[in-house]
Amino acid sequence: MPLPTTFKLSSGHEMPVIGFGTWDAVESQRPALLEATIAALKCGYRSIDTAWVYGTEQPVGEAIRKSGIPRENIFITTKVYVSIRRG
Repeated sequence: MPLPTTFKLSSGHEMPVIGFGTWDAVESQRPALLEATIAALKCGYRSIDTAWVYGTEQPVGEAIRKSGIPRENIFITTKVYVSIRRG
């Protein structure tokens, strides 16, 4: 039996099982991240993980535009971090 390529979320949307992560790309690596994201999309990745705190949203967005792949065919995960110090 082949492994699934997506799984269904409680919202009903399908999310690809394998995604391309963009964590830990420091400012000097952003041009390389742009090219790597374009390459990942051209190789078949359709899920990209990013976050405001990573600082990678701008190069990811640019890569999506440059890839020519319709946005509706790409699943993007982004996160909002809230730090609350207690106690």
